Amino acid sequence: MFCFRAPKKKNQPPTPRGGAKAAPAQAAAPAKAAPAKAAPAKAAPAKAAASSGPVPENILKKQQRDAKFLKQLADKRAADKTSRAAARKAASDNAVKYAKEYADADKAVVDAKRAAKKAGNFYVDAQAKIAFVIRTRGIHKLPPKQKKIMQLLRLRQLHNGVFVKLNRATINMIRMVEPYVTYGYPTRDTVRKLIYKRGYGKVNKSRIALSDNSVIEKQLTGQGIASIEDLIHEIWTCGPNFKQANNFLWPFKLSSPLRGFEKKRHPYHRGGVWGNREGKINELVGRMM
Repeated sequence: MFCFRAPKKKNQPPTPRGGAKAAPAQAAAPAKAAPAKAAPAKAAPAKAAASSGPVPENILKKQQRDAKFLKQLADKRAADKTSRAAARKAASDNAVKYAKEYADADKAVVDAKRAAKKAGNFYVDAQAKIAFVIRTRGIHKLPPKQKKIMQLLRLRQLHNGVFVKLNRATINMIRMVEPYVTYGYPTRDTVRKLIYKRGYGKVNKSRIALSDNSVIEKQLTGQGIASIEDLIHEIWTCGPNFKQANNFLWPFKLSSPLRGFEKKRHPYHRGGVWGNREGKINELVGRMM
């Protein structure tokens, strides 16, 4: 029998014998075209931004409110910084002025003593304007009248101390409670040391340490007292605002004196404790601080 074979076409590439070798060539063609299909993916963010729409009104209002608040806060901080710098400069200037005033007063006393001695006279010191009173007895067997005077002087605890402006009324009050207190005339250095070391202020009925001038300024700014040097000057000179400055100071809480007290039952001029010590009060305060 005869088999009929189809004639071969001209210019036709030979067909590979193995079908497995042709598969990679067919798969390679789509791989080269893949980057062309991935190109439209770059335009996706633009479509998303276009589809988001306008910003809500409440978001805009919140942004405006936050910006306004931040501006107010920045302005307040700048103003506070400027005011603090001005307060520090004013306090420094006042301290220099007070130091010059004290030096001039001391020089005037020395000159007066020398002039009196040269003329064959005696110089008598001016009377003290303030006294420092310390409570030396407790609450046992304290008569009602003396107890009330102690409350008026703010001497409610043992070893409490206060400044008292000397006039007829206060001198009579001190004499009434003299067996229970000791007092004298402090120097300027004693006043300064007491306020710097044991000074506390009364702020909203609370005992606050005088660690910053702002504590004094907030309470006594109406009286022209803005720093601790202003407070010391007002107490020492018994200025017009002595009452407000002294009431602002919490009663000084002193310790038991070094080497103890003498006989508490006897007055000071007989070797005891209570009574007027005049200038010797400074030595006692030094032992109790």
